[in-house]
Amino acid sequence: MTATVPEDENDLQLSAEVPEELAGKRLDAVCAQLFDAYSRSRLQTWIEGGRLRLDGEVITRTRHPVEAGAWIELDAEPEVETGIEAQDLPLNVVFSDRDIAIIDKPAGLTVHPGAGQRAGTLQNALLHHFPQTATVPRAGIVHRLDKDTSGLLVVALSLTAHTQLVNELQAREFGRQYDALVQGELIAGGTVDAPIGRHPRDRLRMAVVDHGGRDAVTHYRIGERFSQFTRLRVQLETGRTHQIRVHMAHIRHPIVGDQAYGGSLRGSGLDPVLREALRSFPRQALHARELALTHPRSGKRLQWTSEPPEDMQTLFALLRQYSPHQL
Repeated sequence: MTATVPEDENDLQLSAEVPEELAGKRLDAVCAQLFDAYSRSRLQTWIEGGRLRLDGEVITRTRHPVEAGAWIELDAEPEVETGIEAQDLPLNVVFSDRDIAIIDKPAGLTVHPGAGQRAGTLQNALLHHFPQTATVPRAGIVHRLDKDTSGLLVVALSLTAHTQLVNELQAREFGRQYDALVQGELIAGGTVDAPIGRHPRDRLRMAVVDHGGRDAVTHYRIGERFSQFTRLRVQLETGRTHQIRVHMAHIRHPIVGDQAYGGSLRGSGLDPVLREALRSFPRQALHARELALTHPRSGKRLQWTSEPPEDMQTLFALLRQYSPHQL
């Protein structure tokens, strides 16, 4: 996907080519997947209002079927966040300029307000520290981290930057690498290429599915070996909800501390100190350690690194002490 960069900072123009896996679906459903920074109802309003072109032709029918390879252009309207209050919450800002901010998010911080939580989120904090994000969709957040995943994410501080970053993300041009501690001993790195969709019985969870899922690709390599556990460096090619957690569980190496996908702690003959530390680890042992992207204004490729936080570092140290490296 490539971006159509608006000349006016108050315009927001998005464009995308329809991939093969979305062929035959209705227009609003395709847009909801390609432009997922916006709600489906808002996209439907824009389509019905004549703000969308399909291969250059204005289409106002939300149910219009779309072919693979079709080119969608959408003139999105800037929107002001309403009902979400700015809050003076601490933020670890690694980098910022007029276009973007790089945030190192702690574990336990929810990214977006939801039905059960309207305050105390990253979005509330951004509206305080960067008031200009009030006119950027979702306060400029273009990709998410789970509440209990720590690490780096980028925030767009202008509509132009948002357009560029959303398109770069959709084109799989972001570089995102994670530290993950998983159960079991992996001998070598590999790739998981398995579509992800809603779990057929538990709508709060995701799962690898045979039909109706979105393509999802995760690459991993060995970072450090321990007895009965492995530290991985995981590279995302796509960015589906809970992708790393679902894929690691799918190959039977769930992430330590993952209550939703990990199941009970495996491992025999562990030192009692190590077993208790692993059993009581309060979150999934997953950290977004590296982020690389093309700056939306300068065009330069930039990269940031964040070492895992203290809780994960402590776990690694205990594994080195009580569970020797495997040669």
